[in-house]
Amino acid sequence: MKVELEADKCVASGQCVVAAMQVFDQDDDGIAILLEEQVGPGLVDDVREAVAVCPAAAIRLVEQ
Repeated sequence: MKVELEADKCVASGQCVVAAMQVFDQDDDGIAILLEEQVGPGLVDDVREAVAVCPAAAIRLVEQ
Protein backbone atom coordinates (compact mmCIF):
# COMPACT_ATOMS: atom_id res chain seq x y z
CA MET A 1 0.00 0.00 0.00
CA LYS A 2 1.18 3.51 -0.77
CA VAL A 3 0.71 6.47 1.56
CA GLU A 4 0.18 9.92 0.06
CA LEU A 5 0.49 13.10 2.11
CA GLU A 6 -0.50 16.57 0.93
CA ALA A 7 1.72 18.56 3.30
CA ASP A 8 0.34 21.87 2.02
CA LYS A 9 -3.08 20.89 3.46
CA CYS A 10 -1.64 19.88 6.85
CA VAL A 11 -2.86 21.90 9.86
CA ALA A 12 -0.21 20.52 12.25
CA SER A 13 -2.59 18.69 14.57
CA GLY A 14 -0.19 15.76 15.01
CA GLN A 15 -2.93 13.14 14.95
CA CYS A 16 -1.20 11.19 12.19
CA VAL A 17 1.93 10.85 14.34
CA VAL A 18 -0.12 9.59 17.27
CA ALA A 19 -1.88 7.04 15.04
CA ALA A 20 1.16 5.85 13.05
CA MET A 21 4.46 7.12 14.42
CA GLN A 22 6.41 4.67 12.26
CA VAL A 23 4.99 6.33 9.14
CA PHE A 24 4.64 10.02 10.09
CA ASP A 25 6.63 12.67 11.91
CA GLN A 26 6.39 16.46 12.16
CA ASP A 27 8.83 19.18 11.16
CA ASP A 28 9.72 22.13 13.41
CA ASP A 29 6.48 23.90 12.42
CA GLY A 30 4.35 20.83 13.19
CA ILE A 31 3.69 20.01 9.53
CA ALA A 32 3.47 16.28 8.85
CA ILE A 33 6.39 14.49 7.23
CA LEU A 34 6.00 11.12 5.52
CA LEU A 35 8.66 8.68 6.76
CA GLU A 36 7.47 5.62 4.82
CA GLU A 37 5.74 5.90 1.45
CA GLN A 38 5.16 2.16 1.11
CA VAL A 39 3.64 0.35 4.09
CA GLY A 40 3.23 -3.34 4.68
CA PRO A 41 0.28 -5.16 6.21
CA GLY A 42 1.50 -4.53 9.75
CA LEU A 43 1.09 -0.76 9.41
CA VAL A 44 -2.00 -0.51 7.22
CA ASP A 45 -4.45 -0.32 10.13
CA ASP A 46 -2.40 2.45 11.77
CA VAL A 47 -2.33 4.44 8.53
CA ARG A 48 -6.08 3.94 8.07
CA GLU A 49 -6.51 5.41 11.56
CA ALA A 50 -4.30 8.36 10.59
CA VAL A 51 -6.42 8.93 7.48
CA ALA A 52 -9.59 8.84 9.59
CA VAL A 53 -8.38 11.29 12.25
CA CYS A 54 -6.64 13.82 10.00
CA PRO A 55 -8.70 17.02 10.36
CA ALA A 56 -7.42 18.37 7.03
CA ALA A 57 -7.98 15.18 5.00
CA ALA A 58 -4.34 15.46 3.89
CA ILE A 59 -3.57 11.73 3.94
CA ARG A 60 -4.58 9.00 1.51
CA LEU A 61 -3.87 5.27 1.46
CA VAL A 62 -3.70 3.95 -2.09
CA GLU A 63 -3.89 0.25 -2.92
CA GLN A 64 -1.45 -0.81 -5.59
